[in-house]
Amino acid sequence: MPNLKTKISAVYPTESLPPERIVPSKNFMQAWIIWACAGLFYFYEMILRASTGVMANDLMRDFAVASTSLGVLSSFYYYSYVALQIPCGVIVDRLGTRKVITFSTLLCVVGSVIFAVSDSLVFAQFGRFLIGAGSACAFLSCLKIGSDWFLPAQFAIIAGLTNMMGTLGGMVSGPPFAFLMNAYGWRNATLIAAAVGLGLAILCWFVIKERRSSVANGAPTPIMEGLLAVARVPQNWIIGIVGGLMYVPVSAFCELWAIPYLMEKYQIANDAAALASVMVYVGIAVGSPIAAKLSDLWHSRTRIIGLSAFLTAALFLVTLYIDGLPFWGMLALLFIIGMINSGQILCFAAIKETMPNAMSGTAVGFTNALVMMSGIIFQPVLGALLDLAWSGDLTEEGARLYDVDAYHMAMLAIPACLGISWLMMKFVKESYRVVQVVK
Repeated sequence: MPNLKTKISAVYPTESLPPERIVPSKNFMQAWIIWACAGLFYFYEMILRASTGVMANDLMRDFAVASTSLGVLSSFYYYSYVALQIPCGVIVDRLGTRKVITFSTLLCVVGSVIFAVSDSLVFAQFGRFLIGAGSACAFLSCLKIGSDWFLPAQFAIIAGLTNMMGTLGGMVSGPPFAFLMNAYGWRNATLIAAAVGLGLAILCWFVIKERRSSVANGAPTPIMEGLLAVARVPQNWIIGIVGGLMYVPVSAFCELWAIPYLMEKYQIANDAAALASVMVYVGIAVGSPIAAKLSDLWHSRTRIIGLSAFLTAALFLVTLYIDGLPFWGMLALLFIIGMINSGQILCFAAIKETMPNAMSGTAVGFTNALVMMSGIIFQPVLGALLDLAWSGDLTEEGARLYDVDAYHMAMLAIPACLGISWLMMKFVKESYRVVQVVK
């Protein structure tokens, strides 16, 4: 009977699986511990990324800025994050995850401290820029560990679980971080988060290990060579752009504008409004492994991605335009939206499956760069749309006050992005390949 390596190689003719990729039973627990440690870093950086949502009104007040400027401040995270995706993919392929994750965590700590103590908008932007640079390798490092320590057939599940870790971090950036901020102020809360990051960096250094075949040997592959190999496949561009458009409900809504919108709509405090973002993140956390499993059962990535985009667009329109929707009903709908939109995570598997394993980090970096462009583009865009729809009202502190109609007009951009992504998936060929595993 053909062995496991022969079975997989027959399906993946462009690349033979090295013996080290087959995880022995004695290394099974070690593989999951290492992935969990990297997942904690992704969990942590998601807290830092999304925390500006609960700080939104305080930041506009302390820095005396309008919604457009706040959107730019928050999006400074994405400037460095996106720019570093391709280099990080190559660096992780070359240096391994232990060094990269440890250094990246420390960079997040430095950025958080600068952001917390800044007394001007420029320094706050620089702090967010450093946090984005430190976070750049988080997601792809988790997927690199999944590629190195687990079988190819398990990659979609690892991607789903990784996405779940990030969404759990997004949940903590909601009410828990709001309570911390309300008790100590946004500056001290950010400094506490920096102290936690320092402990996490120490943990990652001592726990994460490399597989013998996970760090490339010999002369480094030029960044452009790896990038061009991924970019030469037209389908990779389409899937990456689709992933970015489908991420707008998270990058623009959950991470920045959901909380001030719901505070205005329901006249509630920031810690209560933060429950809405939590429900989206909980939905994504629940839905990501389910979407991965369904794509395996249906032998299709494209069907799940397209269906996810279409249904999310429809439900988001419902949340905006149902009159008299109670807050608990809003929370329930946002949970369902998060769960259905979790099909977006399959964009990473769809692109990774077009490339050999040696370039898995570069492929994930390329995908993540396109996905995270949504934060750079749509956080300021929604802010600019809010300013266009502003009625001229001000708060007692002199900050701009946006009514519900202004938020509704601005947020029409979100279902529009999802509808476009659904149409684009009509031009994507199926990437799924069956891998038989003999026990």
